[in-house]
Amino acid sequence: MHKFSEEQIRRYSRHIILKEVGGSGQQKLLEAKVLLVGAGGLGSPCAYYLAAAGIGTIGIIDSDVVELSNLQRQILHNTSDIGRLKVDSAKETMVSLNPDVTVNTYPERLTTDNILSLFAGYDIIVDGSDNFPTRYLINDACVMLGKPNVHGSIFRFEGQATVFKPPEGPCYRCLYPEPPPADMVPSCQEAGVLGVLPGIIGTIQAIETIKLILGKGEPLVGRLLLFDALSMDFRGVRLKKDNHCPLCGINPTITELIDYEQFCTLGAR
Repeated sequence: MHKFSEEQIRRYSRHIILKEVGGSGQQKLLEAKVLLVGAGGLGSPCAYYLAAAGIGTIGIIDSDVVELSNLQRQILHNTSDIGRLKVDSAKETMVSLNPDVTVNTYPERLTTDNILSLFAGYDIIVDGSDNFPTRYLINDACVMLGKPNVHGSIFRFEGQATVFKPPEGPCYRCLYPEPPPADMVPSCQEAGVLGVLPGIIGTIQAIETIKLILGKGEPLVGRLLLFDALSMDFRGVRLKKDNHCPLCGINPTITELIDYEQFCTLGAR
């Protein structure tokens, strides 16, 4: 059993007094390794709460720099960070909040060439990406590596979250076997997004990640949580694993990573 310092006992006291967490659960959090794809709207609240919770190692992949239009929702960054790499700004914010946390930064784009090696050293992958090619790439790599994929997405006033964890539940391709045409899906630059919306969805992703690490509660495996900010309505939809899924089905036809980037290029959220 890890021996907590006096400072750690004070920092994590509200976790430790929860019987569902306790000292052993907090130790699991400190030993966990979580990789976040994206330090933007979804990644910001998720990373901030995971750092606060004491997730021992957090990786962040993002090749973008901070822009003024990001600050309406991407709370890891400040006005003084404009022009900096998002991963650098994110790391500074997270380590300032909790020096217990080791933050690994990857200022690059995910590709079929680097994704398997980047994912290999982490327990859980959090998908905070903003485009379909990356979502499919993340899903496929997670299935191939047997990693849980904590998924979230946002659009205008609506958001959704789920956990893809085959074979216990479906993967992303069970729902959407192929990416949509690029001209069918507007980006947030074109359609807009309520700034606080990713705060809600990203925080749900953080909760699901912590539940997976602790092995407590019922994760959103096989369930899609839908949120409508205008009606302030949450509703859940059951998702079924597709035995004919080309990736995680009985007779998979997708056995190698596919680069869909040429089919769909969307703006940053």
